[in-house]
Amino acid sequence: MSQPIPVQITVVSAQDLKTLKSSLAYTLVRVEYNGAVLGDSSKTHVLPDGTAEYDFSSSFEYSPEGPNSLDILVQKPVLLTLLEVTSKDKKKPDKITPLAQAVVDLLPLLQGARSLKVLAPLYAVPASPSAKLCPEATAGLEVIVSTRELLLSATDFSSGNLLSVTVEAAYSVPDAFTADSQQNYMVCLQMPAAAEKELPLLFKNGLLKAGGEKEPFPRPKNWPVGPILAPNALNIPDSFIVGGPYEDEDGDLNKSEDKEFRTQAESSRRVVWDMETRCFLDADAVAVLQMRIAERRHWPVELCRMSTGGKGKGNKPDKKDEDKPIAFHGVAYVNMMHLLCPGVTQIRGAFRVFNYEDSEVFEKTRVQYSIFRDRRSQLSLGKERLGTSPSSKAATNKPLKEDSNAMLYSEAGTFLVMEIKLDRPLVPKRLREELAQRVQELIPPRPALAPRTEGAKKVVEDYHKRVTSVAVAILREYHELFGKQLLEQGVMDHETMEEQKRQLNYELNTSGKYFAFKEQLKYSVVKIVREKYLKTTAFETKEQLQAFLSELYVYLVDHMHMALNKLLSGEDVSPAPPPNSTSKQLLLFAREAEAIKDLKLASLFYNQRIARDQRSIQAWLDYGAFCLLYEDATKAQECFQQAVCLDPQHVQSLLLCGIACVKLRTYEEAEIFFEDACSLEPPSIIAWTLTGLFYEMQNNYIQAERSFREAKKLLRAELEEERRILEAAEAEGKKPTPPSSQPAEEIPDGSPDKPPEVEEGETPKEEAPAVQEAPQAPEPEPPPCTIFMKSVEFLMQFNSVRFVHKALAHELLSLQGGPTCAYYLALGWTYQLREDLPRWEECLREAVRIEPLNPNVWAQKGHLCYQQKDFDKAKDCYERVISFEEDAADMHFVYLRLGSIYLDEKKYARAKHIFLLACDNSASCLTWLGVGIACYRGSPPRSFLLLEQCLFSWEALSACSLSCVHASPLSLKLEEMLEAEDALSEANALNNTNPEVWGYLALICLQGGRQLEAEQCYKYTVKLGLKNNALLHEIREAQQRYGFGDPSL
Repeated sequence: MSQPIPVQITVVSAQDLKTLKSSLAYTLVRVEYNGAVLGDSSKTHVLPDGTAEYDFSSSFEYSPEGPNSLDILVQKPVLLTLLEVTSKDKKKPDKITPLAQAVVDLLPLLQGARSLKVLAPLYAVPASPSAKLCPEATAGLEVIVSTRELLLSATDFSSGNLLSVTVEAAYSVPDAFTADSQQNYMVCLQMPAAAEKELPLLFKNGLLKAGGEKEPFPRPKNWPVGPILAPNALNIPDSFIVGGPYEDEDGDLNKSEDKEFRTQAESSRRVVWDMETRCFLDADAVAVLQMRIAERRHWPVELCRMSTGGKGKGNKPDKKDEDKPIAFHGVAYVNMMHLLCPGVTQIRGAFRVFNYEDSEVFEKTRVQYSIFRDRRSQLSLGKERLGTSPSSKAATNKPLKEDSNAMLYSEAGTFLVMEIKLDRPLVPKRLREELAQRVQELIPPRPALAPRTEGAKKVVEDYHKRVTSVAVAILREYHELFGKQLLEQGVMDHETMEEQKRQLNYELNTSGKYFAFKEQLKYSVVKIVREKYLKTTAFETKEQLQAFLSELYVYLVDHMHMALNKLLSGEDVSPAPPPNSTSKQLLLFAREAEAIKDLKLASLFYNQRIARDQRSIQAWLDYGAFCLLYEDATKAQECFQQAVCLDPQHVQSLLLCGIACVKLRTYEEAEIFFEDACSLEPPSIIAWTLTGLFYEMQNNYIQAERSFREAKKLLRAELEEERRILEAAEAEGKKPTPPSSQPAEEIPDGSPDKPPEVEEGETPKEEAPAVQEAPQAPEPEPPPCTIFMKSVEFLMQFNSVRFVHKALAHELLSLQGGPTCAYYLALGWTYQLREDLPRWEECLREAVRIEPLNPNVWAQKGHLCYQQKDFDKAKDCYERVISFEEDAADMHFVYLRLGSIYLDEKKYARAKHIFLLACDNSASCLTWLGVGIACYRGSPPRSFLLLEQCLFSWEALSACSLSCVHASPLSLKLEEMLEAEDALSEANALNNTNPEVWGYLALICLQGGRQLEAEQCYKYTVKLGLKNNALLHEIREAQQRYGFGDPSL
């Protein structure tokens, strides 16, 4: 048994005592601890400046097994009472009156301090006259608390943990609760403590309050000591109950449907404690606590009302009190599993109170006894001090009677608001640096490729230099043989030139210079074969060798001419033109290829986009999303990891890496990626939501709940900030106006905003009313934004179907007014990917019912009908979409498919207009191809040759009036054909690998009599593999009719 350690308390002086009472003359200080008086200082005179010097010391002994044990030091402060000393008559003893009280917290002595010096504020005693004079005094006592040695070593303190429990109040209490001074409302729970002890944490003296105003926030927490003279001295310094949104709590009543009930209950009858008690858990106790939480999950917190009774002899509690029945014995089940989540140090919430039944308590908590009923003697209810009892010495008391009033808790809906807090988490959270290191280990940095000294471009440039060098050398030899003056005599005849050529060749061969020049060119040619043509192995057949030599010869001769022309002209060759398509257009081309299920072409466009800029994170993510959709999760993971390599703090990349790991069932790696994404600043709503969905897939519902709660907290903060900005803008008179305040029916006829088909009277009957009725319909209130729908938008963008289903399931449960239009659209998207058309149709039917004026709904309905080959209904839906003032999200595909339907119906004017709208919205090869087809089909093909001849003789028609030519039908048809060629040329410039574009260009060249161009276009049409048999048959018929265009004829 360790020796007791004295704890010395020295009251040095007092300050500003005159603020308590201006006529104060003599005072003394009384020091108390744990209900015992340690001593009084001598009577001291108060100086005019309000100071008093006491220099009074007292002490008590700290002993782990004594009355002042570790548990007592943690939860109880030193109480200092300032007493006023007055004497009216020298013959009578001095009159001592309590003036003020102060407290000193001893917790720093357990945190490694041997001495602490504080200025403890003095709080006036309400019964004293000073309370009337100056209740907000600034007086204080300077106190020094010291020990000769550490009460707790640094190792013991760091390996243990400090646990704090705060009981705030019990709300919605039964009507049978009365404000009787003989009744004591108490709460108790038991915790494992140091030295294998069981420590009951008792909260007594609950104050029953009538209905009225709610408890304020913030409000101070109180020390767990009995009533004292200065109630304000019970407030724990710098410790407050701050409250917070119900949704952020951990209890039973944190749902949105509980908000109204809690709001009403918190302003009705309640029992208030606002008391905090603490206990220190050593390493063994921490291990026991973790084990019990894992085994029990729920922790019993008992609530009851007891009669205080009277006192026996010696001011001791009457033994009959311990035999009195327990009134209103209830229990709340606190879910402690949240404390086993990494980094969690606190749980706070409202927990329902149930009647205490042994079987139910044992089933939920595995606890076989009641603290109030079976271990009542250990609580020392008649004393201030809480006793600690080893579990091995727990006595079995005789069972006590309980009344039947406990059932009133369930009827009244009573709930207890409390908080359990740890100084350090039971499960440490991985640091951001550790997570970053783990991510780097999962994605090892790829070594940078060594800079290649022989690239294809460089070897060609080297070949040009060698050709130039040899040409200069040969020209120098020529000048030495024949001189320069011959060149100035004019044009040389052919015989003289051949003779000079023969002499020059003879001189070069006999001197060996020819072989020297050839050796200079040989090395550069070898590098071209290796670097440009990637030929490093022997050819299998002579035919292959001969074909390659022919190709190489043509290439070398062409570049020799380029080098010589550059040398002789002294001008640089113009650089290669920049690519016509941008990164955004390549993405659009890839999406178009996906829409027609040409996955090979889509993959090609995605790869071209990456090759254009390999440091583009978005390019890697888009290609990864494409791979993830079509069951190539390994390649998708590689793409997402490459994005993380480019930016290790890119939240989307980390989340997508986690999603890919879930797809590959590497769940440990997925957890690292999700956790890393949540650790970044600023915090992401989507990151926390997806992390919660991941934990739910792992059946870790506690972690999932905490992640969802954090996401909701961030969303509330975001919406609150948006609301604040909107209110500020409205206050300044800067509220934005709607995008279009003019109704559609007020657009004048012939205006540019009116589509051409409206002017021609070709609009379907159902289209015009839609334009007129839409503005008059009342605008529906937008559905509430949720964390799950925000995540669904992100997940749909990157084709994570499994996570979308999980998020939509939560969205369905969280909505009170039923599913929204956005919910059905997202659910329909998942069925669209599965090609489950009936279920997709059901979702769209519900979406139309909820929001009949939503253009996205009608766009999706049009796509559904298009896939079902019901082109009439698809056309109606698409026409409805373009009639809305607001565009749908995928207008590009609406235009493409509506234009193709018009082409099939041979409504070429409408098709041309729709495809031009598509080109204006987002030009692509397919949009310009549609324009070209509409223009070509809208003009009779046989008249084109005549029209072209008329065009060639334009200058000869000087006598014709320009207006007459413009008005002629032939010129209009010629204009259509020229527009078709221009449109197809635009399509070819954006994508020169589309065989249908080459096919229509071949038809135009055939009808225009351009034989060479017709043959070239036909070659590319066949080479690229045209699959449109009808178009191919039409081309061959035109070739036979005109007699050219096919080189094989």
